Amino acid sequence: MKRLILAISLITLISAGLSAQTINLEQARLMALASSPSLARYESSLRTSVLNERSQFYSMLPSVSAGYNASSTFFRDWEFVNPVDTFSGNVTLSVSQIIFQGGRSFINKSLNSIATETVRKNALAEYFNVLDSIDNAFYAVLEAQATLEAEASSYQSAALTLEIAEIRLANGMVNMGDFLRALADMEARENSYAQARRSLSLNMTRLKNLTGASGNFELEQVDFDAYEDALVFLSGISDDEAFSLYEGFWQILAASNPSFSNAALNSLSAEKNLTLAWRELAPTISATVSSTIVDYSKAKGFSTPSSTGSVTIRGSIPVNFWEVSNKIERSKIALDSAQRDYANTRTSLEVELQSALFSVFAQAGNVLSTRRTLQYTERSYDIVMERNRLSQSSVSEVSEASTQLINSRNNSIKARYGFLQSISKLRSLCALDDEGKLLDALLGRF
Repeated sequence: MKRLILAISLITLISAGLSAQTINLEQARLMALASSPSLARYESSLRTSVLNERSQFYSMLPSVSAGYNASSTFFRDWEFVNPVDTFSGNVTLSVSQIIFQGGRSFINKSLNSIATETVRKNALAEYFNVLDSIDNAFYAVLEAQATLEAEASSYQSAALTLEIAEIRLANGMVNMGDFLRALADMEARENSYAQARRSLSLNMTRLKNLTGASGNFELEQVDFDAYEDALVFLSGISDDEAFSLYEGFWQILAASNPSFSNAALNSLSAEKNLTLAWRELAPTISATVSSTIVDYSKAKGFSTPSSTGSVTIRGSIPVNFWEVSNKIERSKIALDSAQRDYANTRTSLEVELQSALFSVFAQAGNVLSTRRTLQYTERSYDIVMERNRLSQSSVSEVSEASTQLINSRNNSIKARYGFLQSISKLRSLCALDDEGKLLDALLGRF
């Protein structure tokens, strides 16, 4: 699976023209999946588990073995004889098969199948963990870039305001207090801009570590228009619609969530182990068929074996009831623990799903609210700046309007990418790999 993902990743990057140093979210996901060491470990674990499952199946098949015997006499009747003249040997072939074991072989085969499926579910959980990590890292870089652009614009505005204040101070049109206010605002904007640059550098480093990419590259912007319908619906969702949405997502989660599936598999495994412990009391019956297929001696040469074969049936009945009883009690305790874990996992996932959905609802409303706030703040800022050019507003008013504008921009940026991160969390929780299906589900179309 890793090699396939790596091949797809390379083909996708080449066809998209990596020489342009532009990577979109889907390409970043493929690169992260291909370079993930945790997924590589799960691949090895899965292969080992499949081999263990095959070994258990092979143990149920007939066991075939071949034996040989050779002998030679060099001393007889107190006289030495030629060992070559007395050489003889034979080859035997035997086939053994367990006829009855109380069904223990089939139970062990089921347990190995459960173990293999558990590894698959763990690998699936890690798959979505990697997707969630790369999504958050990708969104963090885009958010840092947008924040840096906003801080750069604010820094330029502060520099322009300071330049105007210097001219007016020289002409006696403003007092020293207003000039110092413009100077302080300029210092604050410069510091914010420097912090935004460091934040972008740090987030880009994290993204490179996850994708295994090197060098400088640009990220393709996310198309927020694709989420507009979902934003409008989720921000104004009613209680009945929210409950219906929860029920729909719970059906998806119950069928696909790896943690929930593993809890069910652990409970099933504990049941199988308890049955296996009871079957320890059952007798074991096996049969062996053997035959001499080659018989040779120096004196007679090759000859037809004197016996065509034999059949042996063996049986055993356990009498160590105290050990079996102890094993049964331990299996009962393990089953009770697994059933409790299953119930706790269900409860925890119900709470996580509710929390994830509430976060999506809140973030959707926050996106629309901060968007409207930004529009109002931008209009207010334009009015204040126009009045400032006409010497009708003070430096303090300009500084206050500028602060409100940068705060509104940053809040809008955080809301947008916070909404995307909340969707990514919901997708991982429900193990939904199809982006279109996820958007349909958010709109109540299951």
